[in-house]
Amino acid sequence: MIDRDIASLLTTYKMLHGAPELSHHEDKTSSFFATQLRTLGYTVTEHLGRYEHPDWTGYGVVAIMKNGAGPTVLVRTELDALPVDEKTNLPYASKVKTKNDVGQEVSVMHACGHDIHITTMLGTAKMLSEMKDRWHGTLVLIGQPAEETIDGARAMLRDGLYTKFPKPDYTIALHDSADLEAGKVGYTPGYALASSTSVDIKIRGLGGHGSKPDATKDPVVVAAQVIMALQTIVSRENSPLDPAVVTVGSIHGGTRYNIIPDEVNLQLTVRAYK
Repeated sequence: MIDRDIASLLTTYKMLHGAPELSHHEDKTSSFFATQLRTLGYTVTEHLGRYEHPDWTGYGVVAIMKNGAGPTVLVRTELDALPVDEKTNLPYASKVKTKNDVGQEVSVMHACGHDIHITTMLGTAKMLSEMKDRWHGTLVLIGQPAEETIDGARAMLRDGLYTKFPKPDYTIALHDSADLEAGKVGYTPGYALASSTSVDIKIRGLGGHGSKPDATKDPVVVAAQVIMALQTIVSRENSPLDPAVVTVGSIHGGTRYNIIPDEVNLQLTVRAYK
């Protein structure tokens, strides 16, 4: 069955890779995903999950296939991409540029493999719809928006994911891994990978001219000290047997060489296994 469908799945993957959409903007991706599942015979609900910002529309997708008595199994994929400039030079590389939530123009790329996940989900959905004589129960397929910003899952839950639709007895999730060579699959029961939390830190100071730092309260220097201090949380406050990561992925402040700014903004990711 995989050999039969692989050419079509690769075409889908390349299409998705070349047309990524940022978190909170997964309009075309969610619509394509929903349409494909309807074609396969699933009962599909779109636009689950309303975000707190009035300009955001929920792009969560839930597809149901009931096949007699049995357990409810949920399978999930993500829909969003990242603000990353693709430099692979592949013929199907993303050339998409768009505005992010704060109006900045950014390049967009499926740098985290969600295009692979969507394609895999559609292949799974097709094969399970063709193998109904080999399973019984209820299948729930989830297209989760805004995974990269974390709030997509929360929005779907708040919008009634487990009350409007069957609550799963089992959940299956997948993620591609650059640590495994092609053709190899790793699996584990229970939790896998790490939980993730995004943290914003705003450091306020008193700006001024770069030639008179004594007349200012320099937030750039404070930001540097904060970044270095953050690294000791894991190395000195956390058990070395308990995996945890604190990473500063973004630092923004200032406009000119010789101007000390009023504030510096940091963006962190915090990850822990449990």
